[in-house]
Amino acid sequence: MSLVRGMVLTLVLSVFLGALGAWGGAQYVLHKLQRPTPLHELVHEKLGLSADQHARIAGIERDHAARRQMLEAEMRAANAELAHAFQQHHAYTPEVQAAIDRFHHAMGELQKETMVHTLAMRAVLTPEQAAKFDDTVVQSLTQDAR
Repeated sequence: MSLVRGMVLTLVLSVFLGALGAWGGAQYVLHKLQRPTPLHELVHEKLGLSADQHARIAGIERDHAARRQMLEAEMRAANAELAHAFQQHHAYTPEVQAAIDRFHHAMGELQKETMVHTLAMRAVLTPEQAAKFDDTVVQSLTQDAR
């Protein structure tokens, strides 16, 4: 095999294997992003909810989704405000601080909303279901703290 032919073959294989690796990595990330959270999986698949519990939790989740979307939009707006302030001044100005404060406020409200949502779902559960739910919530909240 000639040197040129060997280099072309190496280049083609490198491009193919690089593309295959990128595709595999993307598939892995997409799979991780689409996987339900442990709490969601527990509530909908492992607690054996009654039809009434399913209906009540569906309503709680609908309400939470609307509030979460609103707060996430507020966080995106605060980030846009921060980007604008940075672009205008390239310094830690009162506008930069205000945008940061706006973002932190929305993020805090989202965390409060999530806890209210979690407690509302818990209130629908039987004591046995609530015990499993509580373990999953605590595990979820502490998994990155270890």
